[in-house]
Amino acid sequence: MSTLQNRERSPRKERIDVSYDYAVCAWARHFNVSEKKVKEAVAAVGDEADKVREHLKRGSNPERPSAN
Repeated sequence: MSTLQNRERSPRKERIDVSYDYAVCAWARHFNVSEKKVKEAVAAVGDEADKVREHLKRGSNPERPSAN
């Protein structure tokens, strides 16, 4: 099996490396959240960008009702 076929079967997953401030800053702008939120999301779900994106979406839209 060629290398090209392997790439087609397993797409490259984007990773967020929180050890580099510039990377955290770039991802924060990408997700439109603070750098702190990016670091918290990575700590919660790991460094895969797709998982972080889903985690941040859940955080911005809480499922529990607000107390009135």
